[in-house]
Amino acid sequence: MISHFLKFLSFQGTPGEYGSALWATIYILVIFGVASVAVMLMTYLERKVLAHMQIRLGPMRVGPHGLLQPIADALKLLIKEDIVPDGADKFLFWMAPVAVMMTAFTGYLVIPFGRQHAVTNMNIGVLFMLGISSLGVLAVVMAGWSSNSKYSLMGGLRSAAQMVSYEVAMGLAVVSVLMMTSLATGTGTMSMIGIVESQQQQGSWFIFKFFPVGLIAFAIFAIAMVAETNRAPFDLPEAESELTAGFHTEYSGFRWSLFFLGEYVAMIGVSSIAVTLWLGGWLRPFPNALAGATWDTAFSLAPGLLFFLLAAMCFIGVVRMPRTPTFKVQTIGLGVFGLLLGMLGAGLLVPAVRVRVQDIFWFAAKVGIFMYLYIWYRGTFPRYRFDQLMKIGWKVLLPASLAVLIATALVGVRHELVAGLMGFAR
Repeated sequence: MISHFLKFLSFQGTPGEYGSALWATIYILVIFGVASVAVMLMTYLERKVLAHMQIRLGPMRVGPHGLLQPIADALKLLIKEDIVPDGADKFLFWMAPVAVMMTAFTGYLVIPFGRQHAVTNMNIGVLFMLGISSLGVLAVVMAGWSSNSKYSLMGGLRSAAQMVSYEVAMGLAVVSVLMMTSLATGTGTMSMIGIVESQQQQGSWFIFKFFPVGLIAFAIFAIAMVAETNRAPFDLPEAESELTAGFHTEYSGFRWSLFFLGEYVAMIGVSSIAVTLWLGGWLRPFPNALAGATWDTAFSLAPGLLFFLLAAMCFIGVVRMPRTPTFKVQTIGLGVFGLLLGMLGAGLLVPAVRVRVQDIFWFAAKVGIFMYLYIWYRGTFPRYRFDQLMKIGWKVLLPASLAVLIATALVGVRHELVAGLMGFAR
């Protein structure tokens, strides 16, 4: 058993490439657990960040600085009464939230958090991701139709129209990336790991490739992925003011929470796709310009130093906490939390650990930026009307994505075109 473990650690590839069902299962369980914890953390951070944007405190009562609020929310939803409307299709009503969650998690099979930190390396990874992500709309329509509610049905149909509209522009933006990968090998690749390696070989993240063509393609994808996940300002399927919560109006308790678990997991998933396709995936900043053992060591210290910074922020909060009996428990809890963060930071500074986890750290840091932007959008932009939403999808993003696709092709073969024109002129 130990020899099998050491042999896998020395293997420079994924569990799928290694051919081990055991390690693939372990990776799947780890991803499921980490993603679920990340969703709990995201719900807490969203409340706190929005509160600070609006000069409020956010959750403060449950645990130090409200850190236990996500756990309290989960317990509340688990024990809340589960209601099934009269006349509803009970089987589909039960299956819809499960289908939303399953489609959101399935896409993680091909997301490369590092060269070795992916379940498998499919040669059609991009097609797999796009195909799986598009299945989420079926579950949303299923939820709206099975509820036997006109408001829910309208929410489900609006969600279907929205997702189909924005998937077209999203797919064309992704095709431009696939064309960029062919510049290194001449054949291109649809492997998620291969796309990151292509960016490393070409010495440039694809967001900067053929500037500003790559940047425009990334912007189209970034807008489309917000609409794809039903997030503000494109949260029409969940428009409380118009459809009393949209497709999940009739859901309550644990089933209602599954919809939002799937939504947040999908947000992390599409952010991971954007990071992989345009921002170098697990590659650290400037891997080609700042190459060498010294720079590798310096960048590998970043995970541990970040946790030390977070621990310091906790200790500053302890010092600033009011010295009253009411805040005694919160003060102790925040200090213990800071101590745990500091211990985790110290562990990440161990050479054997920091070398192994730095690719995951840089990938997660890039994804974290997208998650912050999701919160920022929600606290900044007003919700679009449905006609405005469809106009942006079909009349703005679709023509722009076609133009970017054509521009990528022309710029990619510009040398051949120039040579051909010169030969024709002779």
